[in-house]
Order: sequence, then C-alpha cells, then structure tokens
Amino acid sequence: MTEETQPAPRTIDTMCGIVGYVGPNSSLNVLLGGLSRLEYRGYDSAGVAVIGENGELETRKHAGKLKVLLDELDAHPLADGQTGIGHTRWATHGGPTDSNAHPHLGDSGKLALIHNGIIENFNTLKQELLDAGETFTSDTDSEVAAIMVGRAYRETHDLTLAMRQVVARLEGAFTLLIVHEDRPGEVVGARRNSPLVIGLGDGENFLGSDVAAFVEFTRRAVEIGQE
Repeated sequence: MTEETQPAPRTIDTMCGIVGYVGPNSSLNVLLGGLSRLEYRGYDSAGVAVIGENGELETRKHAGKLKVLLDELDAHPLADGQTGIGHTRWATHGGPTDSNAHPHLGDSGKLALIHNGIIENFNTLKQELLDAGETFTSDTDSEVAAIMVGRAYRETHDLTLAMRQVVARLEGAFTLLIVHEDRPGEVVGARRNSPLVIGLGDGENFLGSDVAAFVEFTRRAVEIGQE
C-alpha cells in the first residue's frame, strides 16, 4: 500500500536510496541489487530489514559503503524471506554512524522503517515520546517516526492506518517505508513532496526512490502522485 499524503506542488529529493520488495523471490537479493544501482545517488551508510521465512524481522546496517554491509551479511547472514526494505543514507539529523543508519525499529523491534527526507518537527515529537517513556538508540528524525508508527500499530493493529495517523502529524518532505513481522507480505509506504515509485512485476511488487531500484526486474512503473 502506498499513500500520497497531500497534493505535491514540488518534489524534494535528498538523494537517499530506498527500495522495497514483496514477492516469491529472495527479498535480500532484490534489496541489495537495488541498493547497488542506487549508489550513484551518494550515501554514507546502508542497511536492510527482512522478514525471514521464520516469521521474524531481522536487520543489518552499517556506516560506510555497501561493501561494508555485504561483508556484515557474509559474517552474520539474515534468515532471508520474501518481504523486505533497504536504504542508503546521506546523514542529515545525526552523523554517519552505525546507530544512525537505517532501518530504524519500533514496536519492540517488530517494525522497521526507512526514510528519505526531513521531518521538520521531530524535536517536538521526540520530546513527547521521551515524556511517554520511550528510549532512542540514534540521533535521527527517522527513529521518531519508527517509534510513533510502532505505538500507533499497537493501538490499531492496522499497519496502513497506523502509518496514516503518524504521517498526519509529521511536517516536512519525506518518503517512508515500513514492514512489520506481524504482516509478512506487506510493505506500507507514504510520501510527501519526495519521490516514491512502484514497480509492477509478475506476482511481485517493488518500491523505490527511483526506477533504478528495480529496473533489473520490471520496467512497468508508476510514480505516486503523478498522472
């Protein structure tokens, strides 16, 4: 599911790379191939989140080039599955560190979120979460969104509704993708004044910050918010 949150008179692209996949094939292969094709955008860290065949959400992320992440995956493999998201990041809020790399987690580690863009009111939202007893492992605005969506999901038990509720409170230009281990086979995306493209495959679907994320697998694409 993808959601165009409001009319988009202008598009801002902060050059982070985003890729998502749901289908019958290895999500990890799709994600890593997509991230490799998005390297031209520039980045300082990379990461992936996959819902494995065992039904558990796992993530790997590292500061540095994609090769560092690949070495980590060789050393500590993921239980690969058919649903996942991947990200390459340019540091905005918070420096280029392992903890600031995406994905970020919510709902006690069962939800993963990747984010392109800037959440302008994240300081106010973060203070609300701190006052509510939440803790943070990064300096990013992105983790604020991850924790908020996790909290909303615990109340709604509906990943799409949770995303809509949170996006309504966010200010700025952004693209968000989320997965939750309760919802294998589902990636939820939202955008506001930041690119998000859907790739339509044969029994599989892709999401990306541009078509390079999935051009190896399909050339059928729809840009969200465009005619």
